[in-house]
Amino acid sequence: MLKVSSQFDAGNIEVVSASSVEDIQLKIRKDHQSDFFQWFYFRVQGGTGQSLRMRLLNAGEAAYLDGWDDYQAVASYDRQEWFRVATRYTNGELVIEHTPEQGSVYYAYFAPYSFEQHLDLVAAAQQSERCEVFDIGSTLDGRDINLLRIGPDNKARINIWVTARQHPGETMAEWFVEGLLERLLDEDDALSGALLEQCTFWVVPNMNPDGSVRGHLRTNAAGANLNREWCTPSLQRSPEVFYVREQMLAKGVDLFLDIHGDEALPCNFIAGQAGAPSVTDKILTEEEQFKRDLRRVNPDFQLERGYEPGKFGPETLTVGSFWVGDYFKCPAMTLEMPFKDHDERPDLVYGWSAERSKKLGASILNPIKDWLSNR
Repeated sequence: MLKVSSQFDAGNIEVVSASSVEDIQLKIRKDHQSDFFQWFYFRVQGGTGQSLRMRLLNAGEAAYLDGWDDYQAVASYDRQEWFRVATRYTNGELVIEHTPEQGSVYYAYFAPYSFEQHLDLVAAAQQSERCEVFDIGSTLDGRDINLLRIGPDNKARINIWVTARQHPGETMAEWFVEGLLERLLDEDDALSGALLEQCTFWVVPNMNPDGSVRGHLRTNAAGANLNREWCTPSLQRSPEVFYVREQMLAKGVDLFLDIHGDEALPCNFIAGQAGAPSVTDKILTEEEQFKRDLRRVNPDFQLERGYEPGKFGPETLTVGSFWVGDYFKCPAMTLEMPFKDHDERPDLVYGWSAERSKKLGASILNPIKDWLSNR
């Protein structure tokens, strides 16, 4: 008997009809108290060897329709290896076609990063003498907001902040952080050791635990887009930003990286503060050099495509990287990875993947070292 379910951490799907393997009709559930939706994650049981045809009926109403062009969903039998499966967007529907080799198979918008994985990541990092973990507050659903400090707590040091998953459906961001932490905490990595002689890293692996568990694309439990809350965060609407910002004000920020995923563009890119009302030429030059330095060490990064300056209009200073850059007068950048494949270096089996996100996260230490040498 065919069964479709999503009652698990980060799951998101509504079953309209699952009476025929050739016409499984589904809908993506909206974020709570919000009209945003695009993230999906569900399990199909009982379809071994059968040609499944799954129609996401409301894909044409999703938040980012450009995200469906040339997109392929991911699938997994063991929730460890996520491979791409045939997917097409037609007549307002996202159609996924796949013949599973096993009786239980998972499908998702991108390789998920569960809250249990998040807790494992934090616990593993804490085993290093370099790392200390802090609970800086609670979400609206009562979950911990974890802040990791790698290096001594000293405002006289260079304080580098990395945040991820303000938008919970952008799971590649926490995969990126996993790769970054693995390298930072590797005592045999000479570059990590050299950086930690001067720098302290403050890392928030998951800014939005509630949205992550609820299977949201973009918002927290109150329906707030955290990356528009940085000017006036509140404990009632956006405690995640409130508490992180409070720590930034206490510790200081010299460099900020906010890690995201972009639905539409099939490439990795960085959006700096170009177009911000009071950014200096010096900071813009530092950000441009940072991008060139990352491109030099990792061909999965590119310079030609990205957001146009002024994209956020009157919302500019409500965005995390712009608010931090403006307040602390420092380089503050948003790094974006694709849900699709990176078209400059395509992988027909996996596309842009969790593993490649981790590699990009590890390589970010190289341009940080270059920035540090030139400041």
